[in-house]
This record gives sequence, C-alpha cells and structure tokens, in this order.
Amino acid sequence: MAEQRNQNFKVLVVDDSDFSRKTTVEILERHGFNVVGNASSAEKGLLLAQSTRANLYIVDVVMPKVSGIEFAKRLMELRTGVYIIMTSSLDMESVVIESISNGAIDFLTKPFTEETLINSVEKIEREFDRDK
Repeated sequence: MAEQRNQNFKVLVVDDSDFSRKTTVEILERHGFNVVGNASSAEKGLLLAQSTRANLYIVDVVMPKVSGIEFAKRLMELRTGVYIIMTSSLDMESVVIESISNGAIDFLTKPFTEETLINSVEKIEREFDRDK
C-alpha cells in the first residue's frame, strides 16, 4: 500500500516520450505522490504549470521545439519556490551542469530505476515540508 504523502506536494511530469512519461507517473502514483498532470511538450508543461501550481517538475532535457533546459528557465521566470528534476539519456557532464545551473535540483540519467526516482522525489518532498 502506498505511503501517506503530503497532498499539497504536487508533481508534474514533462516528457515527450509516452513510455517514459507514463512509467514515471505510474511509479509516483504507486508510491502515493500527488501527480497533478503530465505533458508531452515543454509548451504544454508551461500551461499546466500555471493551472496546476505544481511544486515539483520532472522534466526530460531533450524534447522537440523547446528543450527541458529552456522549460526550466521559463518556469523559473513564472514561478518561485519550485523544484525541478531533469532527466535524460544523455549522460554528459555538460548537460548535467547546464541543468543544475538553470534551476534543476537533481538530475537522473535514463533509464533510472524506481528506487532512484523515489529517493530523489522523497528528498525533495522532505525539503518542501521543511520549507512550508
């Protein structure tokens, strides 16, 4: 059974890969996280960010048109106090550094394990609870 979570801690997943997006959402929901939406593009993600007021964004770096890095920059202009986990199959130090320097609090290399994802999200959830 899923652990009881703070339902004020809202998660939004942004990834152009249907498989990655759905798998991430399923893992988070199985662990009791409040997933308030998911988007297949950065543009849709930014619209959802405004309507859902999510706290944590799990975002793929490589997406068509607008990258995850650009999404993070725009999100930080729209909202303060948000957390971003960037994901990518590109395991390059430059991508990790660019992600962190543009607002990401963590970076997960795909394919990541369920345990790795949940550990990262729980760490951010604890920080969210402390900050509130």
